[in-house]
Amino acid sequence: MMKIKKLFWVSEKENISHTAVLLNLLFVTVLWVALFWLSLNAIHVHLDFSFLKQFRIRIWDGFLVTIGLSLSSFILSFIIGILSAAGQSSPLLFIRFFCGIYVKFIRGTPLIMQIYLFFYIIGTAWGVSSRFAAGVMILSIFEGAYISEIIRGSLLSLDESQLEAARGVGFNRKQTLRYVIFPQITACALPALTGQFASIIKDSSLLSMIAVIELTQAMREISAVNLRLFECYLFLGVLYLCLTLPISLISEFLERRFQYES
Repeated sequence: MMKIKKLFWVSEKENISHTAVLLNLLFVTVLWVALFWLSLNAIHVHLDFSFLKQFRIRIWDGFLVTIGLSLSSFILSFIIGILSAAGQSSPLLFIRFFCGIYVKFIRGTPLIMQIYLFFYIIGTAWGVSSRFAAGVMILSIFEGAYISEIIRGSLLSLDESQLEAARGVGFNRKQTLRYVIFPQITACALPALTGQFASIIKDSSLLSMIAVIELTQAMREISAVNLRLFECYLFLGVLYLCLTLPISLISEFLERRFQYES
């Protein structure tokens, strides 16, 4: 009886066996599939994904555009985040207030509003004609505010006593940055940045609002032609999971890897 209980119940610090993991994952999967199947039957929907085969090239192109958008936006938003985090600690009040207002405005307003604002007003005023480039800039500005707070929070988590100890053993500024500050910022920020990359992939779907032909827009156009809404969006969800699940697993690994005892 105790062996059966351990398959479904563990204490906080007890290691979970591989058998328990597989059994519970199977149980949860069956539960979700059964719930979904019953819901489909209740509304008399019968799924048929066979029509997607003829659109495989279009779907693949949208998939690649989503990857390109996400990678480009992550790199640019990381640069924006570093500059913004540094700017909020600047002795120049103009720069400090500019970066602070930027972060508060972006984090306090929905992305869909920012897409319309930056594309149709600012983008039009400055002659940004490429929808892909506009999408990258919009996503980068949006995600840069969140990355800025991740980096700033990591900097604030540094213990002043460690910096004093570095000075006490004779480290110069370059050595302190390399051996004290950078490793700790990496430990704090890297798991969160990995999770933020997954958010960028999901947020890129909203760029379909300005007709960027990424994965979501491609599936919207296919569903409009075939009127197979359920199949298209279920398959869309699977494709996004193919991108975000590995990143989530990497994020969890990094959290465990950099988890040190105080």
